[in-house]
Amino acid sequence: MNNLLRSLILLLVLSLSGCGYNTLQSTDEQIKASWGEVLNQYQRRADLIPNLVNVVKGFAAQEKEVLLGVTNARSRVGSIQATPELLNDPEAFAKFQSAQGELSGALSRLLVVVEKYPELKSDANFRELQAQLEGTENRIAVARNRYIKAVQEYNLVVRSFPTNLTAMVFGYKVKPSLTVDDEKAISTAPKVDFGKP
Repeated sequence: MNNLLRSLILLLVLSLSGCGYNTLQSTDEQIKASWGEVLNQYQRRADLIPNLVNVVKGFAAQEKEVLLGVTNARSRVGSIQATPELLNDPEAFAKFQSAQGELSGALSRLLVVVEKYPELKSDANFRELQAQLEGTENRIAVARNRYIKAVQEYNLVVRSFPTNLTAMVFGYKVKPSLTVDDEKAISTAPKVDFGKP
């Protein structure tokens, strides 16, 4: 009887070692870390916007509609609570993505307005903010890519046999990846380099 009990315990331990629970944990943590970096870069961009708007406002006060659009888009982004639970709520996740997309569009319109004002393009403050914004956009792209890869790896674990059984038992579900509303619009990188004065 003692040998039978040991054999059953050994069989149970061996079957649990291949269940994928630890893989689910590590890939879920990687998603959280990657998402944190995405949020960090979005926050960096949001923090640059008031300074950018103020510099542009000084040169192009008549562009109130565009400036107001950027300010409102930033406000909408700030009103969404980007908690870890956001990753498990597809509707809230879609709202967050939409708000970030609106902000990106508003910033693009603002930078187009700048083309009308050569004296603004030559302003040292504007050039510095423009360089910071460009760097931040690149960081956002890198962070988003890392998040997408982390979600892809996690979703593969959640959907593959036999770890899908463990995922079902412990309530792990497929997580949404970052997408874009207008794939054609993103196929061409936005131009943010205004050249030298």
